[in-house]
Amino acid sequence: MTLRITWAEASARRLERQSLTVPAAAGTPVAELVGAMLGAHAQVLSAAEVSVGVRVDGVTRADVRAALWEHRTLVKTYGPRGTLHLLPASELPFWSSALGAIPTGPSPFATDVRLSAARADEVIAAIGDALDGAYLTIDELGDAVVARTGPWAGELVMPAFQTMWPRWRQVMHRAGQRGALSFGPNRGRKVTYTRPPRFEPLAADAALATLVRRYLRAYGPATAAHFAKWLAAPRGWAGELFASAAVAGEIEEAEFAGGPAWVVAGDTDFPSEPVRGVRLLPYFDAYAIAAQPRETLFPGAAYERALAGGQAGNFPVLLVDGVVAGVWHQRRRGRCTTVTVEPLRRLTAARERELATRASRVGEVLQAEAELVIGKVTAGAHA
Repeated sequence: MTLRITWAEASARRLERQSLTVPAAAGTPVAELVGAMLGAHAQVLSAAEVSVGVRVDGVTRADVRAALWEHRTLVKTYGPRGTLHLLPASELPFWSSALGAIPTGPSPFATDVRLSAARADEVIAAIGDALDGAYLTIDELGDAVVARTGPWAGELVMPAFQTMWPRWRQVMHRAGQRGALSFGPNRGRKVTYTRPPRFEPLAADAALATLVRRYLRAYGPATAAHFAKWLAAPRGWAGELFASAAVAGEIEEAEFAGGPAWVVAGDTDFPSEPVRGVRLLPYFDAYAIAAQPRETLFPGAAYERALAGGQAGNFPVLLVDGVVAGVWHQRRRGRCTTVTVEPLRRLTAARERELATRASRVGEVLQAEAELVIGKVTAGAHA
């Protein structure tokens, strides 16, 4: 008999497994929490800090930064979709192999600009060598790469932000995926790079099979198309990957959102009670990006107001009873931050009180005193 799963059941389990129903206990290692999220998007580091902080009691941005720069249990590097993420250092063997095995489209660069496979490998090796035990700015790293390879690596041939970048920079994300590069603490206003702890990658097939299971455990039930969207990967490839996992008995089919979807084999328990209450999720929060179908998570007016051309993450979102029901923004001034929340439907007095508590928690994570304002959010979508 086919397992049938409702949106309410799926939503309740996803939020529970994301520690958004009840935050993880104080003292839970932040790397463990980030692993359960399948990485915290860190293009905006303060947003990653809030993503982690609202999921663990007592955690502040200082704890996240200590895990990154002091204990090095977290690494800031290129993760899913080629975007910056916080990933557990202990999981780099898995992530490196899985991300490196995802098919990519044709190079966006002209033939005379792109690096050959051999030269790309040469640049990645040079990056790893230069960053071993060092913290370098982008200019310092560029000089080191050119010194180890040749002038061709430093030729200004890549159009970028109304300027030109050197040829070697087109493989920075691949260097991150291979464990040759990660981000270090800022030096003043300048970003630095370093080499993460060394590791031996897993076999690609095993890493991809693990990724499917972990994605479905965190965000299932889901389809291969949902998985492909989350990874920015080809749908056909994702379909073949899911088919292989089904044949191996690693995943099983369920009925969800009016059609077939998948869960990890045997992982069929779902909460009986629906999600209640309000929550604030920051820019690019893992839940808002990964949970599907998107039109159900962002119902009605939320689809227009809280997405950017259908893309999730560009606005911080207000969840009410497990679905997006508004947007918000925080603006810091000294030790205070103003949290402005724009609900898309009227909140009861009880929910406004709960919202004030959630806003206060955002302030605690950012080590600031929070003031809640309910009104129009004037900030546009984050690029």
